[in-house]
Amino acid sequence: MPKVKTKKILTKRIRVTKKGKVLRRQSFGRHLNVKKSSKRKRRLGRVVETKKVHARKIRKVLGKSR
Repeated sequence: MPKVKTKKILTKRIRVTKKGKVLRRQSFGRHLNVKKSSKRKRRLGRVVETKKVHARKIRKVLGKSR
């Protein structure tokens, strides 16, 4: 069976922790920020954990076993 190639775009956007959690940036934080509240903008700046359903697929594409 051939090796699975890593999707390079995902390696730039996503980080996998030692315990296997998949972290990502939030969307909707780049522009049109005047109408968003300060609280909302602060939340959008954080790095969040992906849902477990998506994390499993992402780890598989990245070639991470955990």
